[in-house]
Amino acid sequence: MTTALPDVLPASAIPSDVEETDVVVIGFGIAGACAALEAARSGARVVLLERSATYGGTSAMSGGHFYLGGGTAVQQATGHEDSADEMYKYLVAVSEDPEHDKIRVFCDDSVEHFDWVEALGFQFERSYFSGKAVIQPNTEGLMFTGNEKVHPYRDAAVPAPRGHKVPVPGDTGGTQMVMDLLNERIKEAGVDVRYEVGATNLVQDADGSVVGVAWKKFSETGHLRAKAVVVAAGGFVMNPDMVAENTPALGEKLFVLGNTYDDGLGLRLGKSVGAQLKFMDEPFITAPFYPPSVLVKGIVVNKDGKRFVTEDSYHSRTSYHVMHQPEQKAYLIVDSAHIEHPSMPLCPFIDGWETVEEMESSLGIPEGNLVETLGSYNKHAHNGEDPEFHKHPDWIAPQDQGPWGAYDLTLGNALYAGFTLGGMRCTVDGQVQREDGSVVAGLYAAGACAANIAQTGASYASGTQLAEGSYFGRRAGRHAAAQKG
Repeated sequence: MTTALPDVLPASAIPSDVEETDVVVIGFGIAGACAALEAARSGARVVLLERSATYGGTSAMSGGHFYLGGGTAVQQATGHEDSADEMYKYLVAVSEDPEHDKIRVFCDDSVEHFDWVEALGFQFERSYFSGKAVIQPNTEGLMFTGNEKVHPYRDAAVPAPRGHKVPVPGDTGGTQMVMDLLNERIKEAGVDVRYEVGATNLVQDADGSVVGVAWKKFSETGHLRAKAVVVAAGGFVMNPDMVAENTPALGEKLFVLGNTYDDGLGLRLGKSVGAQLKFMDEPFITAPFYPPSVLVKGIVVNKDGKRFVTEDSYHSRTSYHVMHQPEQKAYLIVDSAHIEHPSMPLCPFIDGWETVEEMESSLGIPEGNLVETLGSYNKHAHNGEDPEFHKHPDWIAPQDQGPWGAYDLTLGNALYAGFTLGGMRCTVDGQVQREDGSVVAGLYAAGACAANIAQTGASYASGTQLAEGSYFGRRAGRHAAAQKG
């Protein structure tokens, strides 16, 4: 692998009889598919390049969560009130560097986008899953997938569940159904899809505009001239050199989530023509200790026996804080009244002890610290309160019924998984921007190649990337199509 930038090809060096089209889209994941479909529906001639032998990308590997709100049909059917304003306030509150214009349109258009996704040819089940899980275990259409009910965000906006899951059981591969439907709609729209063809370089005019790509298919090479290029080629988690340079935590004792072509080429293509890359040092990392939901009622402590995060946080937020603890050590402490072993433990069970003092000593926690932490928590929990971290009352329960057990949340012992969040700076319509905010004419970014709503693991909610990738992919496709002239 490499971190080197591809050469930029001058338009003057491209043959005069080169093949021409209106829009080239790089990558047939959900963002590229939505960009290509909307560009074609807007009347553009579209060529979609995909390096692999089939469509789907990393999108097809995911469970099928779309983070949507504002009053979708599923929210309404299950009795959950929501509005674009409350969704907006929440996303602004959790974002590291909120881009207000993007969050505003994403929320305002969320119901329309929900309807658009369903119009591909399926329906989200009109049902609600109330438990705490990585993803609904069956086909329930809605659940909380973020930190909406977590302090302090529940005070910034009225909480509402926004994790819409496609009606496919299980926690992986659910999005494949959506990709199959997108493939059908893309065929109907007349998009020219070319598999096993990878973009290798961008072509730039004398004025700095991107006017095409160079491509390679096995030993065959060529060029495509276009009015606009949309880069939707995924993240960089499968490129160890880029990971080591930007997000080294993903290279340490972690299982990476991605497909072979998440090698950062799309990001490097953008940077080669001046794109600013944002949040490159921010990974999504997670090792959820639930389900079962009852485990959330326990407490999470570091090697010093101190709590450091509210336990009802979404799992990537909890993991984010674990990564910032001394030696990245953490333990989940649960009493006998609330312990229930998960069927597929990502965080292994360590042992059980008759007294808190024995547990403290066995875990190597300084004497008295865990006794004090647990005692303080239990004292307030009997009143349904958590003044230190403000855990939601739904998940507060005294942990005072011995014996006690502990699960290991330590990096290297727990099975953490992760992917990258960095992407190109771009406008609300996907136009790629330089560091000074100027636009690289003719170049667009979407999905994992773009920096939009998903910024940090601490602020992430399941379904963000599918929702923003498809929504902003659509915007990029429409805007790119308008450049056809």
